[in-house]
Amino acid sequence: MSDLSQFADYRGSGVRPADFDDFWARGLQQVAALDPAPKETPVAIPSNVAAPYDLWFTGIDGARLHAQLIRPKHFDPAVPHKGLLLFHGYHCDAGDFTDKFGWAAEGFVVLALDCPGQGGLSEDVTATRGGTLKGLIVRGIEEGPENLYYRRVFLDVALAARLLGELPGVDAKRLYAMGGSQGGGLTLALLGLVPTIHRAVVYYPFLSDYRKAYALGAETNGYDQLAYWFRYRDPLHEHEAEFFDALEYIDVSHFARRIQTPLIWGMGLADQVVPLATQFAGYNQLTGEKKLITLPEYGHEFLPKFADRTRGFFMD
Repeated sequence: MSDLSQFADYRGSGVRPADFDDFWARGLQQVAALDPAPKETPVAIPSNVAAPYDLWFTGIDGARLHAQLIRPKHFDPAVPHKGLLLFHGYHCDAGDFTDKFGWAAEGFVVLALDCPGQGGLSEDVTATRGGTLKGLIVRGIEEGPENLYYRRVFLDVALAARLLGELPGVDAKRLYAMGGSQGGGLTLALLGLVPTIHRAVVYYPFLSDYRKAYALGAETNGYDQLAYWFRYRDPLHEHEAEFFDALEYIDVSHFARRIQTPLIWGMGLADQVVPLATQFAGYNQLTGEKKLITLPEYGHEFLPKFADRTRGFFMD
């Protein structure tokens, strides 16, 4: 069992850029100017409680994005419903539609995004002169922070929240968000960009405190692409400063001070994929209502009882 006292005051190894807020304000202006042109197509999955759809819309830089949209079966657009945004883990996809039918049965309208260029159908339009073989964290980094893959994805996530809140029958003031690993990191980015999200649940969030992840031995944890980049693109570390300075803009721990959404954070204390220090870098900087649920014997895996314990948090 980990001694959590060692992380009590830890707030990350990175340095939040002085223009971090301006950088993302410019991105949000880009989101506000977009016409997502959403298109829904019914999906033929039988259910007594839910109605599923493929939802396509246009994201940052013209990428065509896909999400699952699930409404309650007998949906009345004249009645305001809660909305739920779901984000998946790294290199995966939104999963099966039926996984979300229980939320629709509770009265939620669910939007589950396929992250661009990963296991789902969403399109990645990141163009780079740099390496493309291994890792989306470093994709586009050789052109600087404006071209980072995750800059686009964070803004696409904000756009997805805007789109869900604009759908008929969805109460834009009652949007919830949830995700684990990469999905947890995306949820934290969303909360930093869209402060009106009502409540959120994250578990072992990825995409945080890159300098610490690298220092802890990134070749053996979920941040292995950082070591790969140095090994093959910069073996003499001549561009180390620029590399980590660019990553600061997509470090979700730097959003923490902006987050006021009440949230629950799940953590397996045996996690060897997303090191505990990188998680506490963000958790300790949260200033709003927060609750940490830890499972001492569990790592980066299914966390039993966590869903049962947190479900009521979304029932208010």
